[in-house]
Amino acid sequence: MAQQGSLELLNDPVATALLGSANPARLAYTWMDGSPRVVPIWFHWTGDQLVLGSPPKAPKLRALAADPRAALTIDGNEWPHKVLLVRGRASVEILQDVSPEYERAAARYFGPEQGAAWVGTLRGKPMARIAITPGWVGILDFETRYPSALTL
Repeated sequence: MAQQGSLELLNDPVATALLGSANPARLAYTWMDGSPRVVPIWFHWTGDQLVLGSPPKAPKLRALAADPRAALTIDGNEWPHKVLLVRGRASVEILQDVSPEYERAAARYFGPEQGAAWVGTLRGKPMARIAITPGWVGILDFETRYPSALTL
């Protein structure tokens, strides 16, 4: 079994299920004054990066430009809870239209028809594409992997 911190955990069945789920990610980053922030957000897993879409004037973009360190968690909703923890670096690109990853996320969260309708309302408008490249990965499944405080 891969150790906590290993990028190999991204191939674990728990990670695969959560990365393909319609559960929102929680994005954590450091605000301009040094305080922590966390926001729920849609994501799309490309196999290498977690890609998020955002309005181009969202305050988090300024904070991520100043400090690209970010963390994400994707949590399961049933017991025993499954949790994917990712730490990495964010890059931000301003696009002139909806990113392909956001379009895929909309279809996953809303379903194909409603997802396409939602994306249609955003077509032709700028969008920030936030890509988180994992540098550390952890899994909690409360069966074989527990928080470190419970395993000491």
